[in-house]
Amino acid sequence: MAKILITGGTGLVGTRLTKMLIEQKHEVAILSRTPKNKNEYKWNVSKDYIDDKAFLNVDYIIHLAGAGIADKNWSEKRKKLIIDSRVKTTNLLFKKVIAQKLNLKGFVSASGIGYYGAITSTKIFKETDKPGNDYLSEVCKKWEQAALQFEAKKIPVTLLRTGIVISKKGGALQKMKTPIISPLGSGKQYLPWIHIDDLCNMYISVIEQQLEGIYNAVAPEHQTSKSFSKLLANNLKRPYIKFGVPSLILQLIFGEMSVLLLKGSRISADKIIETGFKFKFPTLQNTFKNLF
Repeated sequence: MAKILITGGTGLVGTRLTKMLIEQKHEVAILSRTPKNKNEYKWNVSKDYIDDKAFLNVDYIIHLAGAGIADKNWSEKRKKLIIDSRVKTTNLLFKKVIAQKLNLKGFVSASGIGYYGAITSTKIFKETDKPGNDYLSEVCKKWEQAALQFEAKKIPVTLLRTGIVISKKGGALQKMKTPIISPLGSGKQYLPWIHIDDLCNMYISVIEQQLEGIYNAVAPEHQTSKSFSKLLANNLKRPYIKFGVPSLILQLIFGEMSVLLLKGSRISADKIIETGFKFKFPTLQNTFKNLF
């Protein structure tokens, strides 16, 4: 049994991960701007503050906090906030861990498949591939560089480059469940995805197997916007239109952020599978069957 401190513990992934960790008999503490429960502790990044009691007997830190990439259009102010919410929080955690002289067994941080860039290509990206050269890759590079500081203090670092998280209770899937479902743009772009329980089990495996390094947190099955939306429509029993929402309209509505909808390549899950990790929901069909 380990004691784990989670940032972003009240978010979509953090809430589910907390529940699953406790089911596995781990102890969980949560950093929150507005703590309410006895296992929640206050932190305020702008004031450089974390309640010292949050670090008591902590073995691992799982860092999930960060402003939502797709929550609002990308103004220059929003783009800065997205990066700062990841980098400054990581820097604060590092500063406090050093000050408290914590002997952590590991620092585990979320990252994103945006590391490889928002492109559609025939390439299947692996963890060893170079980063892209756009805004999304910049976010992920700076996020990961901040996390890798911990290695300088001999603390193992694990990074999970996460795809679209599929959950019944929120996230991207809720926005996709429109009355009439259709692909976006050409429909040929890939949507690397993962069931929320598989993602949480991946975090648990990192801790219980003491995995270190970088792993893609995506399901092994590849789906395009076209195949994804068609399967979603079938499972929801809603009308499906094969003609995609025109790219130009999405660009006008979402601006630069439209790359999230219009671009995407395949991402390899081979490395995490080679550790012995088994996906509970390896296909989109059994994911939808579970959720619906």
